[in-house]
Amino acid sequence: MKRFLTACFLFLSLVGAARAETNAELTRQVNAFVDEWHDDAAHARLAYFDKMAKDGVYIGTDRTELWKRDEFKAWAKKYFDRKSAWSFKATRRNVYASADGSIIWFDELLDTPNMGPCMASGVIRKTNKGFEILHYQLSMAVPNEVNGQVKKLIDENAKKTKS
Repeated sequence: MKRFLTACFLFLSLVGAARAETNAELTRQVNAFVDEWHDDAAHARLAYFDKMAKDGVYIGTDRTELWKRDEFKAWAKKYFDRKSAWSFKATRRNVYASADGSIIWFDELLDTPNMGPCMASGVIRKTNKGFEILHYQLSMAVPNEVNGQVKKLIDENAKKTKS
């Protein structure tokens, strides 16, 4: 009986270790996928949009920027017609997954040349063909200390656009 319990314990330990490696491997794959997605935009490669699900959603920093993939592609055409659209480099990313690894979500801190530090979160679906982005939301990382100044600018801008 002692040997049986020892064997069961060893088996369960190995299963747990395999799951830990799978999580690390999944995280590595997700990091590579999202980094490549950002690189596609930096080099204006249309493969950027192929990494999004057909029903995928992109939410930008402006309150008007809420698109399904094809709407987003049409809006971004003017940027992708150049040699570079936008450049996001993750300086930190946390990756989480459902128990079966089919749904992945992440948050990331980004370094962007045009907007400064940004934060984003996304949801990815793992399919037989690979990963696809279901949802991505980008926001500017505004320090709390200057939030009042930023709000004042937003309010002033809103007044101008209503006139």
